[in-house]
Amino acid sequence: MFTGDASILFGLSSSLRRVAMAALSNLAKFLGVYLWWRRIIENHGLKWGDGRSERFIISRMTNEGGSVLEWIKRVKRELPELSVFMDFLAFSGLRFKEAVNSYNLVIDLTEKRGLNKYYNVEKESLEHYRFERLFIRRCKKAFVSFISREFIKEIGKQKKLTQYQINNWVRRDKRLRARFCDVREYWATFMLRWLNRAEIDFLQGRIGVSTFMKYYFNPTLITDLKERVFKGLAELMKQL
Repeated sequence: MFTGDASILFGLSSSLRRVAMAALSNLAKFLGVYLWWRRIIENHGLKWGDGRSERFIISRMTNEGGSVLEWIKRVKRELPELSVFMDFLAFSGLRFKEAVNSYNLVIDLTEKRGLNKYYNVEKESLEHYRFERLFIRRCKKAFVSFISREFIKEIGKQKKLTQYQINNWVRRDKRLRARFCDVREYWATFMLRWLNRAEIDFLQGRIGVSTFMKYYFNPTLITDLKERVFKGLAELMKQL
Protein backbone atom coordinates (compact mmCIF):
# COMPACT_ATOMS: atom_id res chain seq x y z
CA MET A 1 0.00 0.00 0.00
CA PHE A 2 2.81 2.41 0.82
CA THR A 3 5.07 1.57 -2.11
CA GLY A 4 2.25 1.38 -4.63
CA ASP A 5 3.42 -2.08 -5.75
CA ALA A 6 0.61 -4.63 -5.29
CA SER A 7 2.10 -7.26 -7.61
CA ILE A 8 2.63 -9.59 -4.64
CA LEU A 9 -1.14 -10.13 -4.52
CA PHE A 10 -1.04 -11.97 -7.85
CA GLY A 11 0.98 -14.71 -6.16
CA LEU A 12 -1.94 -15.57 -3.88
CA SER A 13 -4.83 -17.90 -4.62
CA SER A 14 -7.99 -16.14 -5.81
CA SER A 15 -9.82 -16.73 -2.51
CA LEU A 16 -6.88 -15.56 -0.39
CA ARG A 17 -6.35 -12.56 -2.69
CA ARG A 18 -9.93 -11.41 -2.06
CA VAL A 19 -9.41 -11.71 1.70
CA ALA A 20 -6.12 -9.76 1.50
CA MET A 21 -7.70 -7.04 -0.64
CA ALA A 22 -10.62 -6.70 1.77
CA ALA A 23 -8.22 -6.37 4.72
CA LEU A 24 -6.13 -3.77 2.89
CA SER A 25 -9.26 -1.82 1.95
CA ASN A 26 -10.29 -1.65 5.61
CA LEU A 27 -6.79 -0.56 6.60
CA ALA A 28 -6.77 2.11 3.86
CA LYS A 29 -10.06 3.52 5.15
CA PHE A 30 -8.71 3.57 8.70
CA LEU A 31 -5.54 5.40 7.59
CA GLY A 32 -7.42 7.82 5.35
CA VAL A 33 -5.71 6.68 2.12
CA TYR A 34 -8.58 4.76 0.54
CA LEU A 35 -8.54 6.76 -2.73
CA TRP A 36 -4.82 5.97 -3.09
CA TRP A 37 -5.54 2.29 -2.51
CA ARG A 38 -8.29 2.35 -5.17
CA ARG A 39 -5.78 3.84 -7.62
CA ILE A 40 -3.35 1.00 -6.87
CA ILE A 41 -6.11 -1.54 -7.55
CA GLU A 42 -6.94 0.10 -10.89
CA ASN A 43 -3.28 0.46 -11.94
CA HIS A 44 -2.63 -3.24 -11.36
CA GLY A 45 -5.90 -4.42 -12.86
CA LEU A 46 -6.82 -6.27 -9.68
CA LYS A 47 -10.30 -7.79 -9.62
CA TRP A 48 -12.45 -8.81 -6.67
CA GLY A 49 -13.95 -11.72 -8.59
CA ASP A 50 -12.44 -14.14 -11.08
CA GLY A 51 -15.50 -15.66 -12.76
CA ARG A 52 -15.41 -18.76 -10.57
CA SER A 53 -19.15 -18.54 -9.94
CA GLU A 54 -19.80 -19.65 -13.52
CA ARG A 55 -17.57 -22.66 -13.03
CA PHE A 56 -19.40 -23.54 -9.82
CA ILE A 57 -22.76 -23.45 -11.64
CA ILE A 58 -21.46 -25.62 -14.47
CA SER A 59 -19.95 -28.05 -11.97
CA ARG A 60 -23.27 -28.36 -10.17
CA MET A 61 -25.19 -28.84 -13.41
CA THR A 62 -22.86 -31.61 -14.54
CA ASN A 63 -22.92 -33.16 -11.04
CA GLU A 64 -19.14 -33.42 -10.83
CA GLY A 65 -18.06 -35.44 -7.80
CA GLY A 66 -21.27 -37.44 -7.57
CA SER A 67 -24.28 -37.11 -5.30
CA VAL A 68 -23.81 -35.28 -2.01
CA LEU A 69 -26.35 -37.57 -0.35
CA GLU A 70 -24.43 -40.63 -1.50
CA TRP A 71 -21.26 -39.10 -0.03
CA ILE A 72 -23.02 -38.51 3.31
CA LYS A 73 -24.33 -42.09 3.37
CA ARG A 74 -20.89 -43.45 2.56
CA VAL A 75 -19.27 -41.45 5.37
CA LYS A 76 -21.94 -42.72 7.78
CA ARG A 77 -21.41 -46.28 6.60
CA GLU A 78 -17.61 -46.24 6.84
CA LEU A 79 -17.41 -44.02 9.93
CA PRO A 80 -20.37 -44.91 12.19
CA GLU A 81 -18.98 -42.63 14.89
CA LEU A 82 -19.78 -39.68 12.58
CA SER A 83 -23.28 -40.84 11.70
CA VAL A 84 -25.16 -38.49 14.05
CA PHE A 85 -22.90 -35.56 13.21
CA MET A 86 -23.38 -36.06 9.45
CA ASP A 87 -27.15 -36.08 9.91
CA PHE A 88 -26.89 -32.90 11.98
CA LEU A 89 -24.80 -31.24 9.27
CA ALA A 90 -27.42 -32.19 6.68
CA PHE A 91 -30.42 -31.14 8.81
CA SER A 92 -29.02 -27.80 10.00
CA GLY A 93 -27.49 -26.39 6.80
CA LEU A 94 -24.74 -24.84 8.95
CA ARG A 95 -21.17 -24.26 7.87
CA PHE A 96 -18.79 -27.05 8.87
CA LYS A 97 -17.17 -25.07 11.71
CA GLU A 98 -20.55 -23.88 12.98
CA ALA A 99 -21.95 -27.42 12.89
CA VAL A 100 -19.01 -28.73 14.95
CA ASN A 101 -19.36 -25.91 17.48
CA SER A 102 -23.12 -26.40 17.76
CA TYR A 103 -22.85 -30.20 18.03
CA ASN A 104 -20.25 -29.95 20.82
CA LEU A 105 -22.21 -27.25 22.63
CA VAL A 106 -25.32 -29.44 22.72
CA ILE A 107 -23.27 -32.32 24.17
CA ASP A 108 -21.54 -30.07 26.70
CA LEU A 109 -24.74 -28.40 27.91
CA THR A 110 -26.58 -31.72 28.06
CA GLU A 111 -23.91 -33.06 30.41
CA LYS A 112 -24.17 -29.90 32.54
CA ARG A 113 -27.99 -29.97 32.52
CA GLY A 114 -28.03 -26.53 30.94
CA LEU A 115 -29.32 -27.29 27.45
CA ASN A 116 -32.22 -24.86 27.96
CA LYS A 117 -29.68 -22.05 27.64
CA TYR A 118 -29.24 -23.02 23.99
CA TYR A 119 -32.16 -25.18 22.87
CA ASN A 120 -35.68 -23.75 22.93
CA VAL A 121 -37.87 -26.81 23.52
CA GLU A 122 -41.13 -25.04 22.71
CA LYS A 123 -39.86 -23.69 19.37
CA GLU A 124 -37.63 -26.73 18.76
CA SER A 125 -34.78 -24.47 17.79
CA LEU A 126 -31.11 -24.08 18.56
CA GLU A 127 -30.69 -20.39 19.33
CA HIS A 128 -27.14 -19.76 18.18
CA TYR A 129 -27.46 -16.00 18.72
CA ARG A 130 -27.27 -16.60 22.48
CA PHE A 131 -23.60 -17.55 22.04
CA GLU A 132 -22.30 -14.62 20.04
CA ARG A 133 -18.61 -15.42 20.42
CA LEU A 134 -19.15 -18.77 18.73
CA PHE A 135 -21.74 -17.98 16.09
CA ILE A 136 -21.95 -14.23 15.41
CA ARG A 137 -18.67 -13.60 13.63
CA ARG A 138 -17.85 -10.56 11.52
CA CYS A 139 -18.50 -12.13 8.13
CA LYS A 140 -20.09 -15.48 8.99
CA LYS A 141 -23.09 -15.77 11.25
CA ALA A 142 -25.64 -18.30 12.45
CA PHE A 143 -28.81 -17.31 14.29
CA VAL A 144 -31.28 -20.19 14.56
CA SER A 145 -31.59 -23.83 13.45
CA PHE A 146 -34.80 -25.84 13.75
CA ILE A 147 -33.98 -29.34 15.01
CA SER A 148 -36.41 -31.84 16.54
CA ARG A 149 -36.35 -32.66 20.26
CA GLU A 150 -35.69 -36.34 19.53
CA PHE A 151 -32.63 -35.59 17.45
CA ILE A 152 -31.25 -33.13 20.01
CA LYS A 153 -31.50 -35.91 22.61
CA GLU A 154 -29.58 -38.21 20.28
CA ILE A 155 -26.80 -35.63 19.87
CA GLY A 156 -26.60 -35.25 23.65
CA LYS A 157 -25.60 -38.94 23.93
CA GLN A 158 -22.60 -38.56 21.61
CA LYS A 159 -18.95 -37.66 22.21
CA LYS A 160 -17.57 -34.27 21.23
CA LEU A 161 -15.63 -33.93 17.97
CA THR A 162 -13.11 -31.53 16.46
CA GLN A 163 -12.78 -30.31 12.87
CA TYR A 164 -9.27 -31.76 12.71
CA GLN A 165 -10.46 -35.14 13.95
CA ILE A 166 -13.34 -35.31 11.47
CA ASN A 167 -11.18 -34.25 8.54
CA ASN A 168 -8.53 -36.81 9.45
CA TRP A 169 -11.01 -39.65 9.65
CA VAL A 170 -12.65 -38.73 6.35
CA ARG A 171 -9.64 -37.73 4.26
CA ARG A 172 -6.68 -39.61 5.70
CA ASP A 173 -8.21 -42.79 7.15
CA LYS A 174 -10.95 -43.41 4.56
CA ARG A 175 -9.43 -41.53 1.60
CA LEU A 176 -12.71 -39.74 0.93
CA ARG A 177 -13.21 -36.22 -0.36
CA ALA A 178 -14.17 -33.60 2.22
CA ARG A 179 -17.50 -32.31 0.90
CA PHE A 180 -18.82 -30.54 3.98
CA CYS A 181 -19.42 -27.29 2.07
CA ASP A 182 -21.43 -29.20 -0.53
CA VAL A 183 -23.82 -30.37 2.20
CA ARG A 184 -24.67 -26.75 3.07
CA GLU A 185 -25.20 -25.98 -0.61
CA TYR A 186 -27.46 -29.03 -0.98
CA TRP A 187 -29.55 -27.98 2.04
CA ALA A 188 -30.17 -24.51 0.57
CA THR A 189 -31.27 -25.90 -2.79
CA PHE A 190 -33.33 -28.75 -1.33
CA MET A 191 -35.23 -26.48 1.07
CA LEU A 192 -36.38 -24.19 -1.75
CA ARG A 193 -39.39 -26.49 -2.06
CA TRP A 194 -40.63 -25.33 1.34
CA LEU A 195 -38.87 -22.01 2.03
CA ASN A 196 -38.28 -18.82 0.08
CA ARG A 197 -34.84 -17.38 -0.52
CA ALA A 198 -35.03 -14.83 2.33
CA GLU A 199 -35.92 -17.57 4.81
CA ILE A 200 -33.04 -19.74 3.61
CA ASP A 201 -30.63 -16.79 3.83
CA PHE A 202 -31.75 -16.16 7.40
CA LEU A 203 -31.42 -19.79 8.49
CA GLN A 204 -27.95 -19.97 6.92
CA GLY A 205 -26.84 -16.67 8.46
CA ARG A 206 -26.75 -14.44 5.37
CA ILE A 207 -28.19 -11.08 6.42
CA GLY A 208 -25.96 -8.72 4.46
CA VAL A 209 -27.24 -9.85 1.08
CA SER A 210 -29.80 -7.10 0.55
CA THR A 211 -31.43 -4.03 2.12
CA PHE A 212 -34.54 -6.15 2.71
CA MET A 213 -32.59 -8.74 4.74
CA LYS A 214 -30.79 -6.04 6.75
CA TYR A 215 -33.70 -3.78 7.61
CA TYR A 216 -37.07 -5.38 6.88
CA PHE A 217 -36.93 -9.17 7.26
CA ASN A 218 -38.42 -10.26 10.60
CA PRO A 219 -38.51 -14.06 11.10
CA THR A 220 -40.74 -13.76 14.19
CA LEU A 221 -43.62 -12.69 11.92
CA ILE A 222 -43.43 -15.96 9.95
CA THR A 223 -45.57 -18.16 12.14
CA ASP A 224 -45.31 -21.30 10.02
CA LEU A 225 -41.54 -21.21 9.41
CA LYS A 226 -40.75 -24.10 11.77
CA GLU A 227 -43.57 -26.19 10.34
CA ARG A 228 -42.29 -25.80 6.78
CA VAL A 229 -38.68 -26.44 7.80
CA PHE A 230 -39.71 -29.70 9.48
CA LYS A 231 -41.64 -30.76 6.37
CA GLY A 232 -38.46 -30.36 4.37
CA LEU A 233 -36.34 -32.15 6.97
CA ALA A 234 -38.79 -35.06 7.03
CA GLU A 235 -38.24 -35.55 3.31
CA LEU A 236 -34.48 -35.18 3.70
CA MET A 237 -34.46 -37.74 6.49
CA LYS A 238 -36.08 -40.31 4.20
CA GLN A 239 -33.18 -39.97 1.76
CA LEU A 240 -30.50 -40.36 4.43
